[in-house]
Amino acid sequence: MKRRITAAVIAAAAAIAMSACASNDSTGEPSGGGEATANAATYPVTVGSLTLDKRPEKIVSLSPSATEMLFAIGAGAQVTAVDDNSNYPPDAPKSDLSGFQPNAEAIAAKSPDLVVISNDTNKVVDQLTTLKIPVYLAASAVTLDDSYKQINDLGALTGHPTEAADTVQRMKDDIAKLVKDVPQRAEKLTYYYELDPTLYSVTSKTFIGALFSLAGLENVADPSDADGKKGGYPQLSAEGLVKVDPDLIFLADTKCCQQSLETVKARTGWASITAVKNGNVIQLGDDIASRWGPRVVDLVKAITDAVAKAPV
Repeated sequence: MKRRITAAVIAAAAAIAMSACASNDSTGEPSGGGEATANAATYPVTVGSLTLDKRPEKIVSLSPSATEMLFAIGAGAQVTAVDDNSNYPPDAPKSDLSGFQPNAEAIAAKSPDLVVISNDTNKVVDQLTTLKIPVYLAASAVTLDDSYKQINDLGALTGHPTEAADTVQRMKDDIAKLVKDVPQRAEKLTYYYELDPTLYSVTSKTFIGALFSLAGLENVADPSDADGKKGGYPQLSAEGLVKVDPDLIFLADTKCCQQSLETVKARTGWASITAVKNGNVIQLGDDIASRWGPRVVDLVKAITDAVAKAPV
């Protein structure tokens, strides 16, 4: 969930909760509605309204999160093209296709037998359907269950249901262990999550915010969007952040905007913030902080590690 805030907030508004770097093997149930089962490795396979008569061998992914899911479940060899933002795993077949502004003709030129997208910009789903190209819409996750469902759906569609189920179980187990090991405190630590230097943040009602809640943290951005009219992505003020004095600061703009402990400390008045004084400014990889695929475990680990290291 992140490049610059212009992209992040637009995507967030479109999804209401866009959302959103360590181990590579970090990863629910069969797809919602029960159309795809955990042993549906034979075809035809139906997930929602999409039916595939045979295993897809030329998959085009226009979602970085979906790309990571496909490779994690063992379907990477079936992926023939990914969008220009899909940079993980490194050997994903990157192309000039755009996931933000998908072009049906450019996609069709890849002769795909399955297209995975995260949004229906330009009504690309209808356009591809007219061209008889199957499309699976993997919208921005609002909850972890959304992420698990997409992984299982992709497993069913690609012929890797068992690998998908295993991936989901690893994610659940890893996250449960990380959360269980979080030190108990008499008072909750507070945190500020930065999407970009213009001080857009996320509330606890977003996908990312919910992950922080798992670690028992209190979000200083919540009062700025108490009624939810900002879609969970309020813009805070520098003065307000100095006043609320968060214990932890998480930066999701380290690559896009070169933010760091040093740049934060240099902001007017910010050197007095507890998180800055104690060096508890955590630099997150932009990609890890913006995706809802298997590496969400890495984001949870970054959060829980920060909590464990913070002064009691």
